[in-house]
Amino acid sequence: MKASRHLPLLLLLFAASGCSALIYEIVWYQMLQLAIGSTAVSLGVLLATFMGGLCVGSIGLPRVKLVEKNPLRVYAALELGIGIFGLFALFVFPLIDRAYVAAVGYGLPGMLLRAVIAAVCMLPATVLMGASLPAIVRWVERTPRGVAWWGWLYGGNTVGAVIGCLGAGFYLLRIYDVVVATYAAVAINLAVAAVSYILGGRANEAELIPEAIEIPPVEDSDVGQSQWPVYLAIGLSGTGALGAEVVWTRLMGMMLGATVYVFSIILAVFLIGLALGSAAGAWLLRSVRPRLALGWCQILLALAIAWTAFAITQSLPYWPALVNTGPWKTLALDLGRCLYAILPPAVLWGASFPFAFASVSASQKESGRLVGGVYAANTLGAIAGALLVSLALVPWIGTQQTQRLLVLIAWLSAAAVLAPYAWRRRNSFVGGMLAASFAFALLLAWQVHKIPGEVIAYGRRVATAMGNSNILYTSEGRNSSVAISIGQDGTLEVDVNGHVEATTEPFDMKLQRMVGHLPALLHRDPKSVLGIGFGAGVSAGTFTRYPGIQKITVCEIEPRIPPTTTQYFGNENYRVMLDPRTRIVYDDARHYLRTTSEKYDIIASDPLDVFVKGTAGLYSKEYFETVLRHLNPGGMFTLYVPLYETDLPTIKSEIATFLEVFPHGTIWANTRNGDGYDMVFMGQAEPLKINLDEVHQRFARADYARVAESLRDIGVNSPIDLLATYAGQRSDLSRWYQGAQLNRDRDLRLQYLAGWGINAHMEDELYRQIMSYVRPPADLFEGSPQLVTTLMSAFGPVANTNAQP
Repeated sequence: MKASRHLPLLLLLFAASGCSALIYEIVWYQMLQLAIGSTAVSLGVLLATFMGGLCVGSIGLPRVKLVEKNPLRVYAALELGIGIFGLFALFVFPLIDRAYVAAVGYGLPGMLLRAVIAAVCMLPATVLMGASLPAIVRWVERTPRGVAWWGWLYGGNTVGAVIGCLGAGFYLLRIYDVVVATYAAVAINLAVAAVSYILGGRANEAELIPEAIEIPPVEDSDVGQSQWPVYLAIGLSGTGALGAEVVWTRLMGMMLGATVYVFSIILAVFLIGLALGSAAGAWLLRSVRPRLALGWCQILLALAIAWTAFAITQSLPYWPALVNTGPWKTLALDLGRCLYAILPPAVLWGASFPFAFASVSASQKESGRLVGGVYAANTLGAIAGALLVSLALVPWIGTQQTQRLLVLIAWLSAAAVLAPYAWRRRNSFVGGMLAASFAFALLLAWQVHKIPGEVIAYGRRVATAMGNSNILYTSEGRNSSVAISIGQDGTLEVDVNGHVEATTEPFDMKLQRMVGHLPALLHRDPKSVLGIGFGAGVSAGTFTRYPGIQKITVCEIEPRIPPTTTQYFGNENYRVMLDPRTRIVYDDARHYLRTTSEKYDIIASDPLDVFVKGTAGLYSKEYFETVLRHLNPGGMFTLYVPLYETDLPTIKSEIATFLEVFPHGTIWANTRNGDGYDMVFMGQAEPLKINLDEVHQRFARADYARVAESLRDIGVNSPIDLLATYAGQRSDLSRWYQGAQLNRDRDLRLQYLAGWGINAHMEDELYRQIMSYVRPPADLFEGSPQLVTTLMSAFGPVANTNAQP
């Protein structure tokens, strides 16, 4: 029996290993958003830790005394270890909260501490993943055909990764949760370990270690030639690859809707390109000189990176808008856009691996050490690219200059391998072409354009919204991109990552102020407030109107937003940022609440819409329980919830989850020209009883004059007008939302439901459904009969006799 007979099975096993690895990566990213926050730090830590573990494993295993061991038995042990440590991470991640509460606290230092702890949790499994490729290539002889198989194995592993990425993002996490997804990955690891162990027992030692045979050198390489140019080139290639992935994920996510499905598609396209490129490179090894091929591949990458930058900034924004299609068609079109833009450079990055493997294959080192060295160099570069781009370059110089730098890094990668080649062989043609390509790379970099301000403002709706307003300002921060625009009617709008955050439209101003006025007017004596999300600052600014409020804390994830919106929305937000009572904390809201010991009379939450990846954590049962623990006795919590771009399962899940934690909570509606549009949920620990006489007395006080003025600005002339927006409570709606899926930390079900219903146009239909179940709330209000009667008559459709029993 020859070792080559087992290679197809080995390819299948390695593909399964890649599948499990990507399931872990997708699961860990979701868990990182809860442990660290939905920030650039989360993505940077995930990529850096994943790549760092791969690097350590790929370098470390060949240096362990396992050369004489059965390669398949070693591989089986690695897969078993990955499964064990995958389970370890599943159970340890939720404990991270307990580790950082007593330490650094909130803000960037707290994020970084939590990131280090999270990295430690992921590192053991990723180290073993990195060791698997060097372990398995020891079974493949180092001939030109054998070296090609190294590329095939890498490509097969990447094909499996594509399956794992899509399977986790579209099935395991959408239908089940992180526990089931992790168990699936562990089961794959155990199956691969079992088959590898059995196969290793059936093959004899001569078949398993064919490197004892004399190895013919690869045509392009001379024995003793320095391998460092190859390692440097593949390292720089890794820097460009992961740096580009960070930039393009941000830009494409903004353009396509930033749902959890979009991020899975973008990652899958990267992996598809790597797999195709690796397969093509392995096939081409029979007819190319590896070092030259590696160099020319990097020069082509400079062109491909420039192509993607062109596609994202100059082409895709003008494609037809995808806002009136079903979810599957929308996702198919999103996949087409990503393939169009991202696939060419991904293929070239994939092809770089077999070329790099072949370039070092003539060395006398053991094959596992050779492959591990190439893999390690690439992953070290990838770590640098992920961290530098996400945490430094984008907020410092922006995505345009970052992409220009990536073009030049691709050329430097080519120069690292071609310049020594030309010098050693005195090849003036290669040297001349390299010099000419530098001028070409400079030209390509110069042609990279900025992302249009309309994309930052309108995202996936840019094709239809372009020309309807003027972009006044754009800025790219560490976590978010911000745009300020003014419509033809003078309406100001602030947009974050391609989605509207707030406007000065009357219906929108009413909603933003309702988030603040409802709890502040109904609370008998509010003194301290926590605002979740700054946005336009209107909700937070509402609290500056109340004379008794002494402290306003606002938790905002993006430092660029408060000063920007203060400049443009200062009149509407009463310049709350500059108010001496205001303190702004730049952190993820979940983790600020986890770290602070403060309690508040009011917590008002106005986050991004729930379909945006990472936002569902601010709508989970566990998050609501944390909010409840941080309310003072009699404290109130309000939460903005949209009805637009929402479908029935999404709104039912939101209401069911909220009322599960706040059983005495109430719902308040904001309409647009009489039609349903969005809502405010309000919850508290105790049963709610609203004394209309007390509310009217507070409203009429002289020190509440600014409160009355703020309400009149949104068309609310009395407390009756505000309270007439009542839209139900648990006793009304429990039958309607019965069977709805609760949104929990372990599954974040809401981001999958909301991402699926993003193109729904059901806002008024949902509102009418809810209102058909709502009965006159006689048990909620008390006071003089005249005020109670006036309020009941103001409810309109709520008070009709056709309401559901």
